[in-house]
Amino acid sequence: MTGWVALVGAGPGDPGLLTLRGRDLLAEADVVVIDRLAADELLEHCRAGVEVVNAGKVPRSGHGEGMTQDEINACLVDRALAGSRVVRLKGGDPFVFGRGGEEAEACVAAGVPFEVVPGVSSAIAVPAYAGIPVTHRGLTQDMAVISGHLDPGADGSAVDWAALAAGPGTLVLLMGVKEIGKIAAKLVEHGRNGATPVAMIQWGTTARQRTVVGTLDTIETVAVDAAMKPPAVTVIGDVVRLRETLSWFERRPLLGMRVLVPRSRAQAGELSRHLRALGAEPVEVPTIAVERGDDEAMETAVDRLEGGDFSWVVFTSVNAVTAFEHVLDRLDRDVRVFDTTTSIAAVGEATERAMRSLGLRADLVPESGASGGALAAAFPRAGEGGERRPVLLPRADIATEGVVKGLSGKGWETVEVTAYRTVLAPPPDPAVVDAVRSGGFDAVAFTSSSTVANLVTLAGHPAESTMVAVIGPQTAQACAALGMRVDAEADYPSVESLAAALAELAVSRRSAR
Repeated sequence: MTGWVALVGAGPGDPGLLTLRGRDLLAEADVVVIDRLAADELLEHCRAGVEVVNAGKVPRSGHGEGMTQDEINACLVDRALAGSRVVRLKGGDPFVFGRGGEEAEACVAAGVPFEVVPGVSSAIAVPAYAGIPVTHRGLTQDMAVISGHLDPGADGSAVDWAALAAGPGTLVLLMGVKEIGKIAAKLVEHGRNGATPVAMIQWGTTARQRTVVGTLDTIETVAVDAAMKPPAVTVIGDVVRLRETLSWFERRPLLGMRVLVPRSRAQAGELSRHLRALGAEPVEVPTIAVERGDDEAMETAVDRLEGGDFSWVVFTSVNAVTAFEHVLDRLDRDVRVFDTTTSIAAVGEATERAMRSLGLRADLVPESGASGGALAAAFPRAGEGGERRPVLLPRADIATEGVVKGLSGKGWETVEVTAYRTVLAPPPDPAVVDAVRSGGFDAVAFTSSSTVANLVTLAGHPAESTMVAVIGPQTAQACAALGMRVDAEADYPSVESLAAALAELAVSRRSAR
């Protein structure tokens, strides 16, 4: 197999800013060589078994905690020549102070095929997340992106500070935290007004983003007083004044909060997306592992379904849909096993979406909430229209009996099949356990009773300072049974409503201070 190298820009920190091409290449990769500024969440796009090489690249530290540039070049070339598909995942854009050009030259010299996938540069994205457009009609029509890691008076500095000071445009400094005082003084020395607005944005586009604002005369003092550290982007120019009106990201209700998401790894993503959209830093800690259920019973159920034995198939979770898909794959069949006279119900919107990805459409989704009780209440009575064939329920081994009792009360015979089993996940990293117990998380969001019990078993009770949000009454009861306080409960049993309830709680507590 012929190997190749893809130099992929990971964007400035927000994993949602990865390009579609970058995502597709990560899914193909055999090897990923990653920088410290590329979000770890991006590795979730990789297939199982991918080799991850941490390049480190800590600023101003020589070898740092990772590899020298020559070592990185050699790693890319050697892996590709051995036949591997290699993705070099770089923070920001590969060709904007990313040494991507040097890595591309190494590939050319070795005869290795390569491509470059541009990334969203921090020079543009970070100011945008701080509410600062780098150009704005009436203020400036030009901008310059400058490396600020060298003292402007050093022999190795090739930046024409005099020309930059004379221009009217926006200046964006990357890697300029340490030298900001000397840079500001140099610009003033060459004619820039000392009252020119300056903003410094740390950890831009992430939940840790924070911004300080000053002027060329004051920014060094402001940055020191705020203990600003790399990575940070500094914006110099009149456009900084627009931040007062256009700031949006730092106004999100959960900004800066670390939220523990304890659930099965396969399902954590949706809740994390909602939390991240509200400004939080979700930390996914699997407490549930999903295993195959009763294969023989599932295969028999599929045979009966194809034979038209069931009036309805009821999916009460995303896991049930996934398990059903897996049994179809094992049997080399597809959704055509559903008889045209068989209707399908989904417990809620998430389950319905999973069905759609399989090619199925729900005939019934309860409007009053994603719960077994709501589903049973919305279900028609047996015999309406003469229909009396049984209902197939592919479900978990520990599923509650609410749906079965509700359907039985309406005259339906149910056929329950263990589609999957839920078991305790492996213990989390000791650092996570310590964070749970010591208050290292600002909040925890529980989506089921089993996640409550499993988290306590695996890591212990959350610290008293940790806000606890739950998806519904049963989960709240599970917390109470274990002596855990509940601070917020979702209005509607969905992960979106759960995230919103936590956001409302955070805002109310912030206002009460």
